[in-house]
This record gives sequence, C-alpha cells and structure tokens, in this order.
Amino acid sequence: MFDLIPIAFKNVNQLWAYILTETLKRLGLTCAIICPGSRSTPLAIAFAQQVPEIEAISILDERSAAFFALGQAQATGRPVVLVCTSGTAGANFYSAVIEASYSRVPLLILTTDRPPELRDCHSGQTVDQLRLYGNYPNWQTELALPSADMGMLAYLRQTVIHSWERTQTPTKGPVHLNIPFRDPLAPFPDGTDLSYLQSQFQPEDFFAGIANPFPMPHAPYPMPKEWKECDRGIIIAGVAQPQQPQEYCRAIAQLSQTLQWPVLAEGLSPVRNYAELNPYLISTYDLILRNQQLAKQLAPEMVIQVGEMPTSKELRTWIDATQPRRWVIDNSDQNLDPLHGKTTHLRISVEDIKAEERNLSLSSDYGKKWCDAETQVRLVVDQTMGKIDEIIESKAAWLISQILPSGTPLFIANSMPVRDVEYFWKPNNLGVRSHFNRGANGIDGTLSTALGMAHRQQSSVMLTGDLALLHDTNGFLIRNKFVGHLTIVLINNNGGGIFEMLPIAKFDPPFEEFFGTPQDIDFAQLCATYNVQHEFITSWEQLQQRLNPLPTTGIRVLELQTNRKLDAKWRQENLRKFAADIVI
Repeated sequence: MFDLIPIAFKNVNQLWAYILTETLKRLGLTCAIICPGSRSTPLAIAFAQQVPEIEAISILDERSAAFFALGQAQATGRPVVLVCTSGTAGANFYSAVIEASYSRVPLLILTTDRPPELRDCHSGQTVDQLRLYGNYPNWQTELALPSADMGMLAYLRQTVIHSWERTQTPTKGPVHLNIPFRDPLAPFPDGTDLSYLQSQFQPEDFFAGIANPFPMPHAPYPMPKEWKECDRGIIIAGVAQPQQPQEYCRAIAQLSQTLQWPVLAEGLSPVRNYAELNPYLISTYDLILRNQQLAKQLAPEMVIQVGEMPTSKELRTWIDATQPRRWVIDNSDQNLDPLHGKTTHLRISVEDIKAEERNLSLSSDYGKKWCDAETQVRLVVDQTMGKIDEIIESKAAWLISQILPSGTPLFIANSMPVRDVEYFWKPNNLGVRSHFNRGANGIDGTLSTALGMAHRQQSSVMLTGDLALLHDTNGFLIRNKFVGHLTIVLINNNGGGIFEMLPIAKFDPPFEEFFGTPQDIDFAQLCATYNVQHEFITSWEQLQQRLNPLPTTGIRVLELQTNRKLDAKWRQENLRKFAADIVI
C-alpha cells in the first residue's frame, strides 16, 4: 500500500487530501477543475495523483473555471469538482454557484482556507469563507483540520460521500466544502508518525462501503381525472436540458396524444429538436399570441407546464390574464410559478406520467385551431426568412435550426439570442442538444460554460452577442486544455441589442452610453491575441457551409456584423405581422 500511494504518507495534509480524492474517484468523479494557488496545494497534488481516472484541468481565472465546470456538468449530468486557494479566489466562483443553484447543476466546490488561528488577524490572503455562497448551496460545511486519526479519516470519507449525494439529491445543485490546511502545504514530511497506518489502514476495506448511486427508476403516476375531462387544455414544454432528451420528448408526446392537447414548445426545449415525435407541436405561440383575436379564441381552461416557464413575455401575460387551472410537472423542490396562479406542483418527472391511451388523430376542435394557426404562421415565418439576403440578427437562429449536424451540442447565450431562438427556431428532427444558463439569466461566464459543455463532446456551436462574449474573454485561456471543437457564431451589433427593445431606448442621452454600451472591439485582433481562428461571415450561404460539417478540433469565431438599431426596428415592425392576418 505504501508503495502505491507513497506521497499520501509524507504528511497529514497529503493523507487527508488522498482520502478525499480517492473517495470522490470511487464515487464516480471524472473531472476536477483546479485553480492555481498555494493553500490548495495538498488538493492539487492529490488530484494530479488521480489522473487519468479523474481528469484534472488547471484554469487560471476562477470565474471562468467555475463556468467551465458548470458547462461540463450540464453536458454530462455528473458532478464536477472545483478547487481554489484561500482569500478572494472563492468569491469568483459566486456567480456560477448561483447559476448552478437555479439551473440545478451538480457542482462540488472545494475552497481551501487558512486554519482558525490565522483568521481575523490580518494574515495574508484570508477572508471569511464560511457560508461564502449564502443560501445557494444545497449543503455546505467546513471540514475539520486534517488529522491522521482513523476515526477522523472515516469522518472525512463519510462527509465527502454525503457532499457528493447532496449535489444530486433531492435536487441537483452546488455543495460547498471549506477546507482548512496548516503548513506545510507542499508534500514534505511534517514529523507526524504515520507508521501505525501500515497495519490499521487497508484501502480496500476502508473504501468498501462506497457505491456510485444509480438513478432511481420512474414510478408511474396516474393521470389526474381533471385532465381527461378537459378539452381546452395546453401543455407548455418549458426551458429544459434533460440528460435523456428523446425519452423526455416522447413522454410529452404521449401525454399530448392521450389528452389531445397541443404542446407549446419553448425554443430551449428539446421538443422542437425531436419534432417528428410530436404531431401537435406549436412553435410560433409567441407570434400567434400577439394577435389579440387569436389570443382570446385560444384561451385555455387548463395548462400543464413541464419544467420552467418559457421566456416569452407574450405567453406569460396571456396566461396571467386568462388564469387557467395549472399544473407544474418538475421533480425539483423549487417553486416554478412566477405568475403565482392557481397552480399545483407535481414533484415528479414527465416520464412518470402514466399515459393510458394514444389518440393519433386530433379530434379536439380546440387543438385543431392551435395546429391550424401554427401551420399558417410557420409558413409566413419561413417564407419571410427565406427571402432575407442581408445579414440581420433574427435570421441566424432560424437558419441554424435547420443546418447543424445531427446531435450537435449548442450553447445559446442570454439576452437577444435566447429570444430569437424562441421566436424563430424551426422545429426539426436533428436532435440538437441545446444548453444555456437560464437559472439567473446572466451573461457572465458565457464562453467558459460553452467550452465546458463542448469539452470531450461532439463538435459544438455557441450562438452569442458581442457583449456576452466580451464579458468572458478570459474563457479563451482554456484553449490549450480544451479537447474537441467549438464554433462561436458571434452576432456583433456593437452593444446591447436587447435594450433597443425596451422603453429606455427612446431616451438618448443617456441610452447609448449607459444601455447600448458600444465597445468598438476588433474581434479579429482579439482572436489573434488568444490564437483563436476568426472569420467574417458575409452571406447566409457562407454560414451554412461553415456550420455543416463542423471541424473536430480547436476554437473559431464566425462573426456576423449587424446593425443594432435596424435589427430592433425589424423586430418591432415584423413580430406582430406574422400572425396579423391569420384566421382560424
């Protein structure tokens, strides 16, 4: 045993770190993100010793590292470990911890710290790290100081096991362990007699109780009687990034066909990317509901919301005005009703719903009206977009929805890209795997999350605006550790396009300086600084050629330069026109 792991028995810190990392390895950890620093030395060494079973990736910028870990955990559905030194380093994880909490992404954050005697006495690189992330973690604690006592090693093992479990149950999310270390931090002998461990510590016996938990099987849930008796109901397939998207979409389709209720599918729902499964799919609801006559005709009596509420303000306003009876299907413990309606939360997965029968032909008059409206508006949208030759922002989402290689992971940035996807993402059968940070809806960490999503996955794409990319350019520092390919489709309108859609846009000054915030950045030069490939896209044909097929390695930026004010004007003039003349 001493020959296998000699470095663990140089000192107590290294022994402690070995028990921690070995426990995580046996639980199934495969990726740890390590930020450089001194206080975290024992953990960095221990994780390095676990390669290749645990991939240990060094990332300089803590905020970027945290979002990279977030993206990797999104893509794999498995917890990812984050390690940093003491002081303000851990504070840079905060925004990613918030996003992980709201998006229900499993992260295990290990912040190393000074021992208690060096706190509150102006010892360098020391801040209060207890409960550093407020109430956002699923669970948090500070570990005891390292000890070679067998009872304390067992305490460490069981606490790590509990931490791992709490990243995944009862709801996925972040867990924070604050870990103090005394000197020496490097693996020098510290004078502790560890020889007794040779007889007392047998690794296979010590770690024998560790099991990598398997997902719980779905338990059938009987369909509520009220649903079956209602002929004016809709299913809202909201924001979701399930690990088994095809099964998820099939369950929603079975529910829809059993009830003969149409499915209003958010652009960020996988339902739009598995369209053949769902004959009653409605993708243009935001545009349909801008026609007040149609909105009144299509008012529902009941709504089943699967996952989080879609982004669409039109949809939210309509539901708030019509006040239908609502059910939210989601297996988390969170409140997913921002409208505070007559809502019942069913704490189950949609796959748990027992669909009793399948009606393949739609006989509901209400459902037929929805499908008729969808057919007409979809035709208008497709004809309009197909005729646009100039580079405008809104067409990018529409075109990308039809041309990506099958199964492509796609990260969609917040602000206007996520809204254009909701308005214009065309239903397809490509199985595109959409990812996004719609927990807190911020633009921080956009590039790093996308790189984490794409790491060791199929060649991937990111759709982003210029401000979201600029907010996280340090993400490009990951390029030498990144395995795979990411194409960044950059909509450069030199500022915050979403603010052009808000009432404040009419007030300039101060609009342009404080809301539009143009940065006037030459992205070709920026990419050259980071040794990232860059190309200007001047036609839709060129974009289509660059996105299918995709390269297999590296990072590249495809830049589409657009006019922010003209793009906003186009939306304001056209969004209400698509369904203006529709009659059902």
